[in-house]
Parts: sequence; C-alpha cells; structure tokens
Amino acid sequence: MTPAPALSVVVPLYNEEENIPLLQQELAAALDGLDYEIVFVDDGSRDHTRAAIQPGPDGRVRVLAFERNAGQSAAMYAGLHAARGQSVALLDGDLQNDPADIRRLLAELDRGAADLVCGYRARRKDTIVKRLTSRVANFVRSRFAGDGVRDTGCTLKAMRRECVSALVPFTGMHRFIPALVKGAGYRLVEVPVNHRPRQFGVSKYGLGNRALRATVDMFGVRWLLSRQLRYRVLPPADSFPTA
Repeated sequence: MTPAPALSVVVPLYNEEENIPLLQQELAAALDGLDYEIVFVDDGSRDHTRAAIQPGPDGRVRVLAFERNAGQSAAMYAGLHAARGQSVALLDGDLQNDPADIRRLLAELDRGAADLVCGYRARRKDTIVKRLTSRVANFVRSRFAGDGVRDTGCTLKAMRRECVSALVPFTGMHRFIPALVKGAGYRLVEVPVNHRPRQFGVSKYGLGNRALRATVDMFGVRWLLSRQLRYRVLPPADSFPTA
C-alpha cells in the first residue's frame, strides 16, 4: 500500500468502456504534478468498462467493482469512503465533466473559505427538456433542502476528507451531498465549470419517475436535517468541581 495521497479523485462508472481511454488521458494531464490517486468505481457494468481501465505503473489507479449495478449514489458513497486523500474530488465518467476543472475546485479549498466546492454547469450541453426539468428540480430542492446550490446534478465537486462523514447512504444521496454537508456545519461555495456534450454511449439516467423519487428523498433529507443532534463539547477543565 502506497502512502496516502493529498488528493483522491473518485469516478463512478457504468457502461463507459468507450470513454475510459480518453478519460484517463485527460485525468493524467489535468493532475500532472499533483500527489493523487484515482478511484474508479465500476457500478456493475455490462460492457468491458473494467477491462478498459489501465492500472498504470505507479499504483495511482484503484478499482472498486460492484457485483451488480447498485446506482450512482452507491458508487459515489463507496468510492468516497475508499478514498485516502486529504481532499476528495468527484467526477463523472462520461467525459461531460472536464478534468481540467478539478484544479479550480482545489484552489477554492486552498483559499480556506469552504470545505465543499460544488461545480455548476454555466452552459449545459444537454437537451432543452433536460435543462428545463433540471432547472425546476434544482430550484425546488435548493429552497426546500436549504443548501442554496443551483446545480446539484453536476457531479464535479471537491471536498475536504472530513466532509465524507456527513454523508448518509441511501439511494438518491448524490443529489443531496451539498445539503448533507452544509447541514453538518461545513461551508460550501459554487464555481462555474465546463460542461461538454457526450461523445460516446448514452445517458444512464433518464427522466422516468426520477422527479417522484427525488421529491420523496427531499422530504426525507429535510426530516433528517431537522432531527440532527447538535452539541458542543466543552474544553477539559483543570479539575472536576467538588461538592
């Protein structure tokens, strides 16, 4: 086992074999000079995604493979908890997120004003229907969950390692990472990031009944945040009080 790196990049994957070669090239270029590892999480892919991942000669690439497809939240949660870096970045595996933006997010962490940096897609390369539904969903969720984030659907994020402890494992968690982290008392900011059209494959997350599931999740997260334990331990006294 190599020493823990300064940065872990977690990349959930599901049937992305065509994207892997270019993704690894872009990650290597974007992270050149940094002390990092990449944690790929193969979410039960049915193609040759896992075989397409090149391990590299330096042990920086690690792979978690699920027995069967468990969903985006499970892949992110497992990858974040497997990450060993002091900072952790999340990145989609479909090449729509730009790995070059990771340094911008890390720069915000280094400034010390935030514990979680969320990217938002200023110019989305998606269909009109997908952009409109996402805008409405983000508006409702942001105000109901209280995180103030305009684009929770953007996977590209960077956080300090301790923020991972604020996450709760449930299906749909990935939409509420900012709300859970902010609810635990951590600070967050948003920065605009590049968004690119998909080159290979198709989106794995269609509209379907996602709106209904997200609404149910939203009420659950709101309840969870309202029931959080809040306490502060006093610094130790020199002596115990006597009767």
